[in-house]
Amino acid sequence: MAFEFTDSNFEETALSGGVAIVDFWAEWCGPCKMVTPIIDELSTDYEGKATIGKVNVDDNPEVSMKYGVRSIPTILFIKDGEVVDKHVGVATKASLEQKLAGLLEGANA
Repeated sequence: MAFEFTDSNFEETALSGGVAIVDFWAEWCGPCKMVTPIIDELSTDYEGKATIGKVNVDDNPEVSMKYGVRSIPTILFIKDGEVVDKHVGVATKASLEQKLAGLLEGANA
């Protein structure tokens, strides 16, 4: 199951170093529901290697505003506390894995 990022835990979890993928979503968003199982699978596949989770934009407006999330789903790729990539809209597991693998390779270099 994907990690649940919130306004109160975002800095110490997503920005604490290493690699994180953050999916901004909402309960009422159809495309978000298509991305949810992919994020859940990635969080299991990369457990211990990256922090992968979700932010409910309705429940956590501060972090959503801070990162300028206007459309959902929006997926942020964070490395060592900095946003290094962003994807807006539905994404395939393969495309997300490719970006994640690139970030993890860079972390091991």
